[in-house]
Amino acid sequence: MLLLLCALAGLSGCGLGGGGGPRYVIGAPYQAGGLWRYPAEDFTLTETGLAIVTSRGGATANGESFDSANLAASHRTLQLPAIARLTNLENGRQVVVRINDRGPADPARLIGVTRRVAELLAAANPQAIRVRLQVLEAESRQLAAELQGQPAPGRASPPPVQVAAAPRGGVQAEALAPPTGTAAGRQRSAAAAPVAAATTAAPAAAAIPLRLAEQVTQASPRPGQLAIECGAFAGTQAAEIMRARLAGFGARMLADYNAPRDRSVVVRIGPLATLAQAEGTLRRVLPAGCLDGRIVIE
Repeated sequence: MLLLLCALAGLSGCGLGGGGGPRYVIGAPYQAGGLWRYPAEDFTLTETGLAIVTSRGGATANGESFDSANLAASHRTLQLPAIARLTNLENGRQVVVRINDRGPADPARLIGVTRRVAELLAAANPQAIRVRLQVLEAESRQLAAELQGQPAPGRASPPPVQVAAAPRGGVQAEALAPPTGTAAGRQRSAAAAPVAAATTAAPAAAAIPLRLAEQVTQASPRPGQLAIECGAFAGTQAAEIMRARLAGFGARMLADYNAPRDRSVVVRIGPLATLAQAEGTLRRVLPAGCLDGRIVIE
């Protein structure tokens, strides 16, 4: 499917030949499923939606080898590659993934993930995992600089981010250290001092690896409710036009105080009770003028 899309749309730097190795790709606007997509850099993106397990052969859109056992993902518009934290909102499990491919084709899905990512997230339904995607800015900027042969922003040379290569053994889990004021905390601080000194003297780590470490962290589950986001705007005037256009679907306008100012007013439909209802509503609103419509988790 991606080969066909690149041939039709002429994506610059699509890199599907598999011989050039990983490279930094943004790409030109392209059309998929009758909808136009506009790739762009976004190092602070946070969004919710549904993830789906995808599989393919050959190389990814930025020239890396697809591997279903790797912690990797696909996104329709983000710069490639990017590093992001993916949270399963249903159970709170989190992993860090490398976004290195375009997709998924289904507009009802936010992101495609490998089989291994779904396993580590303990996904109950690998075709519709409720997730939050958070681009890790420092790591993603460093990766972009490395692949473009440039120093990291504001530095003479990019200090490497400590991202270890994936181990062959079991999955690691992070645990919070005890407070420094407690007896356990003082013991931990004393024991950690030699390690800190050794770390300072150690040689610098290599560039961010293609295969990320399998580290699973735990956050609080927030399964939320399904809704359709029809657009995000800088002000109420454009948002009201969209809301009125989709009034028959029950569209509403609200402010998102956590979003950037140019996307702080959103138009949404919902909440919607079931996945089938959300998917059906999205299919109907897309041709009704909601061209950037997507399923989100409220």
